Amino acid sequence: MKKRYTEKQSIGFSKKAESGVPVKKLCRKHGFSDGSIYTWRSKFGGIDVSEAKRLKALWKLKYHHKVSPTLI
Repeated sequence: MKKRYTEKQSIGFSKKAESGVPVKKLCRKHGFSDGSIYTWRSKFGGIDVSEAKRLKALWKLKYHHKVSPTLI
């Protein structure tokens, strides 16, 4: 399933909501549901884009080791 918004955009939307922009207004402006912003907030709450990239790389590395540990 292709994601409509990148992690960078999701983090940006989450930060805007934390800064005081009303969630409903933010959702209407960018075309996503208010449930999405709460999901992103729980997933990316309090992290920067660079930290999200690092976590994604670690998750890929962990998955790669689980799938084929003989490639190490």
